[in-house]
Amino acid sequence: MSGNVDEALGYEQARDELIEVVRRLEAGGTTLEESLALWERGEELAKVCRRWLEGARARLDAALAEGAAEPGAEARADQE
Repeated sequence: MSGNVDEALGYEQARDELIEVVRRLEAGGTTLEESLALWERGEELAKVCRRWLEGARARLDAALAEGAAEPGAEARADQE
């Protein structure tokens, strides 16, 4: 798969494919060339997962910062 296709992968899709790649590598029985191809694909999938997780973290941080910046947010937090 190319980088453009990888960008279209959702987190769960990339994670599931990465799990399968790891399973195949751990099971052995592949040629060196196949193992290298699987390893490279695993690296690509890990990057996709990392980008999704970093994006989710940024969204959470932004939402938390926005909530803290609202007038009265501190008073509401104290009441909870």
